[in-house]
Amino acid sequence: MKPALDPTALDQLFRKAHTFNKFSDQPVGEQTIRELYELLKWGPTSMNAQPGRYVFVHSAAARERLIPAMIAANAEKTRKAPLTVIVAMDTQFYDHLPTQFKAYDARPMFAGNAPLADATAFRNSSLQGAYLMLAARSLGLDCGPMSGFDAAKVDAEFFPDGRWKSNFIVNMGYGLETGGHYPRGPRLPFADAAQIL
Repeated sequence: MKPALDPTALDQLFRKAHTFNKFSDQPVGEQTIRELYELLKWGPTSMNAQPGRYVFVHSAAARERLIPAMIAANAEKTRKAPLTVIVAMDTQFYDHLPTQFKAYDARPMFAGNAPLADATAFRNSSLQGAYLMLAARSLGLDCGPMSGFDAAKVDAEFFPDGRWKSNFIVNMGYGLETGGHYPRGPRLPFADAAQIL
């Protein structure tokens, strides 16, 4: 049996983690970004489809391209974040299935069925976005996920060929413990959210 993670690790990943709106000026280096991907890529997806795509908005110039697509409440905090990630999905993820899923030829299942491909891309890129945030937390980063943006504007600016489509956006960095987040909200109790059958 594998050992459970120690309480400190569980606190960092889940119990004491917050959604951050403000970060310190400490930059997030390219090496950390690459380490982040090397962790998140191992999270499971159906048929190893891996439709998640990530644009690490690191430079000031790239950030200014993103700001016009953010709603007013998210624009300034995105401008000030050390790193912002556009979590996107590859609508033609199935082109990689021949090398990534070798159990059988699954590409035709998706290539000929746009509703199935779209649902699979959205569901699994959402999962991969969650893996991104857990990987970031495991490396000592803090996250501020957002859905308050104009997806059409993001896609037109960053994905003009239409193959990739934005799912959600995450600001990252080293969160300010004082004034960087709101008090943590409650969570539903087991009885309201789960069943054991």
